[in-house]
Amino acid sequence: MDEQPIAIKTLTIDGKEVGARSGDTILQVAQEHGIWIPTLCFLDGLTAYGSCRICMVELEGNNRLFPACVTKVYEGMVVIIHSPRLEHYRRVIVEMLLSERPHICSVCVSNGHCELQTMAQLLGVTSVRYPYLMRKHDVDASNHRFLHDDNRCILCGRCVRVCSEIEGAHTWAFSGRGVESRIVTDLDQPWGESESCTGCSKCVHVCPTGALIEKGRSVAEMAKRRQFLPYLTVMRKEDAE
Repeated sequence: MDEQPIAIKTLTIDGKEVGARSGDTILQVAQEHGIWIPTLCFLDGLTAYGSCRICMVELEGNNRLFPACVTKVYEGMVVIIHSPRLEHYRRVIVEMLLSERPHICSVCVSNGHCELQTMAQLLGVTSVRYPYLMRKHDVDASNHRFLHDDNRCILCGRCVRVCSEIEGAHTWAFSGRGVESRIVTDLDQPWGESESCTGCSKCVHVCPTGALIEKGRSVAEMAKRRQFLPYLTVMRKEDAE
């Protein structure tokens, strides 16, 4: 059976006319054409999740905001990435993330290598206008190689997705709702007692903050290595074919 030809769409992103394939998302098209859209939960090689809402964009003729990472393109679409409304919205999200848990950069092992910190700098967030919740979460140091600090987690879900989609272990999962939400291993067992964890460290290196780290790292020493992810994703697709 002959494969159906891929339909080509023409759209405009921030005043630039670009071409796209049918089924592409706004974020995919923007990245292919060198157009920057801020993201936190998205990571190339993992399924788009749309949880952080940092990548929200405006569509001409529609008053709603749309997450660029999961919104499919269509012919004639006009996308607005930068506007006073969007810039305010993104700063509010980052401020709320910073206020929800005690992200104290000066004593964090990921200081200088943290995507939340970088995003705050890029968006011009110099202060937080919302009251800090100051909720203290337990630190799980039961694993002999890694440490899980819920106080620095932004619930991006990268660890959950890489563990299920790439490693296939399904060790990590979400637990709770709202401000009670957190990431847990094996139905809320200590990480060191997990029977499903393979110790691959993929979850550690896709984590955008200092929530998952290698033990023995001091302040500003935990640089994450994510180069493996696109390679593994391509290899899995080739094996499946």
